[in-house]
Amino acid sequence: MKATQKDFARGVPAAARNAAVFFFCGPDEAGAAAAAERIAAALVEPGERIDLAGGDLKRDPVLLGDEARSSSLFAGARHIMVRATGDEAHDAVANHLARIDAAEGAACPVLIVATAATDKARTAKLLEKRADALVAMFYPPDIAQIRDTIRRAGDELGLRISGEIADRLAYAAGLDIRLARSEVAKLALYLDADPAAPVTVGADALDAVGAKTEDDGLMPIVNAVLGGHVQRLATEIHRMRELSLNPVGLLLAFERRTAQLAQLNARMGPRGQVAAFVEAESQAKRVFWKEKKDLIEQLSAWRGPKLARLIARLVALHRDLMTADAPHDQILAQSLTRIAQAARR
Repeated sequence: MKATQKDFARGVPAAARNAAVFFFCGPDEAGAAAAAERIAAALVEPGERIDLAGGDLKRDPVLLGDEARSSSLFAGARHIMVRATGDEAHDAVANHLARIDAAEGAACPVLIVATAATDKARTAKLLEKRADALVAMFYPPDIAQIRDTIRRAGDELGLRISGEIADRLAYAAGLDIRLARSEVAKLALYLDADPAAPVTVGADALDAVGAKTEDDGLMPIVNAVLGGHVQRLATEIHRMRELSLNPVGLLLAFERRTAQLAQLNARMGPRGQVAAFVEAESQAKRVFWKEKKDLIEQLSAWRGPKLARLIARLVALHRDLMTADAPHDQILAQSLTRIAQAARR
């Protein structure tokens, strides 16, 4: 069976209740991963989670079928979450399905999140016509979709979120729905929200929670790259992969910061003193005081033609992410390393 992005926007699709194997793909890696997490949470008995890598399944195509039929360490239910690239899991899925068709033992649910894959992938073709499988492809959402998702998530937790606040949350999360949902959950805890007695989210609450969770967002890697901190980059790229940050959403954060740098450059002029200018902008409330140090560093590194080349490079990188077959995080990591090195020159 196939499900659409709109089906998941309304909740867990009804067809998912009969599925035992799920394949989530498409250019929006964050959306695919978020859908997998929602399915896992909606399982009648999710039990223990077993994580498998696509590379391991490619090397050992029997592993998936064996793990799906193994007992949990705690003698209870379990489900398997697979992180794969492209069709790495194809042979393993084919073996697993053959054992299902042969009624070879009860198997636990298998959820596959495949980067650099579409619903035309060989693995998707194995599953799309089966009644016990579900294939869903995800495209990068626009701000209206993220806004609606944030407001629905707020409703579920007892938060009344205005369109303006939802937009702030969406952009702060780099249009990454998982980060946005995480921020909504933190707001609910901060405001002690209850669906039985909804609370309205104000800008003050958003600022308070945002201040506490700044390191969970996208700006640390943006600042490391544009500030030329090559020594910090390996740690930030590792964090990007650990949190499965949406590469497109992260790139949008870079584009917003470079647009800000371009505006500041234009106001400062070619002979302006960077530190004094940023301080004046902060006093005028046009620059957030917490960003002064980073902006001084980045304005000093990216001026005139060099900034123009950076903007052109980011535009080209965005195009590459939308069309490339290679893993998005790999493309992004290589490009960000080159940009960080350029910032130091």
